[in-house]
Amino acid sequence: MYEREAVEMIEKVNKNFKVLLVTGPRQVGKTTLLLHLKPQNMEYVTLDDEVLRNQAINDPKLFLEEHPSPLLIDEVQYAPNLFSYIKINVDKEQKNGMYWLTGSQQFHLMKSASETLAGRVGIINLNSFTYAEINNNANRELFDPLNLKEAPYINTKKLFEIIFKGGMPELYKNKNMDRNLYFGSYIDTYISRDIRELTQIGNIDAFKKFVVSVASRTGEQLNYSALALDSGISVPTATNWMSILTVSGLVYLLEPYMNSEIKRLTHIPKIIFMDTGLAAFLAGWESAKDLQLSEKSGHYLETFVISEIVKSYNAKGIKPNISYYRDKDKNEIDLIMYKNDTIYPFEIKKTASPNLRMISNFKILEKTNKKVGNGGIICCYDKLMHLDENNMIIPISSVINPSK
Repeated sequence: MYEREAVEMIEKVNKNFKVLLVTGPRQVGKTTLLLHLKPQNMEYVTLDDEVLRNQAINDPKLFLEEHPSPLLIDEVQYAPNLFSYIKINVDKEQKNGMYWLTGSQQFHLMKSASETLAGRVGIINLNSFTYAEINNNANRELFDPLNLKEAPYINTKKLFEIIFKGGMPELYKNKNMDRNLYFGSYIDTYISRDIRELTQIGNIDAFKKFVVSVASRTGEQLNYSALALDSGISVPTATNWMSILTVSGLVYLLEPYMNSEIKRLTHIPKIIFMDTGLAAFLAGWESAKDLQLSEKSGHYLETFVISEIVKSYNAKGIKPNISYYRDKDKNEIDLIMYKNDTIYPFEIKKTASPNLRMISNFKILEKTNKKVGNGGIICCYDKLMHLDENNMIIPISSVINPSK
């Protein structure tokens, strides 16, 4: 079994909260992980079982009586009315670790759980495998501009093979799994089971076109008009459907950097598809080499680096304070991390020959009222070293696989 970065956080939540809720996209390993970690005396039930689901929906009190704590309930989003009865039970027992819950989708789950179980539930968002998890480095350091670490070099060919494959656990556990068959089935399952059952989307074909259009634009600024045109839908519908992709964990919107001192900043977020393998499949890329040599390769590399940062921070229960910079004159900085009242700028480049011209836009940040810390170029170079006095050349491995 691949060790997950979230293990430490799950154990911490279990010791400090009465209820643990692990959310995230379908098939990222939530159930497998909790079954591996659960105490021997904890019963497991899944609401994928139609009989159990109907009982949980129609008679939640009886359901919990027949399945007493400690209890692991899988796919709890199908019976959100359980939360109020779980609250009654945990308030009565006053024990930590009574209920472990998983939910593949977060459409109404997060709000319902947060409101009903406020102060009683610890929530962890799990994503597909990180590069570190694939390489048995689940205890690695988080990427931190104040604590950059050397890591084993990843050549560009291998890097794009990982980007093309993505991080879905089944593709690593089952070596014979055909990538195209897997992702085709994944999309059909996501749409037929989750979208149809948990939303009011009527035109499924248009929604599929919309998801393909979003995947094809990963690493780019969000343009609702273009997405709507591609999918044959209205802009308000495109806006609504994008919210479905973000709350279900398939897409992360990287917000633009905002500062009152700079008047001409963009207000448009950037699309980050959280699993680059799924994005590449939807966009029709047939091989890692084709993707690596394409004009879109920079967007996929940027998507990969940012999604890896978000995944690893999610696993530690931390919301990464990141953004990107773009102004009306099209000056751009790919990634800005904000920490200790200081901003740290980074460029993400598919190059093994970084140079000072690539960070020329960093000087724009001098207009802000914030302290600007050391930044650098995250790239395909093979060694962590200084670019100049204030900025580093940072191998991609030092972002996605830094050792302790």
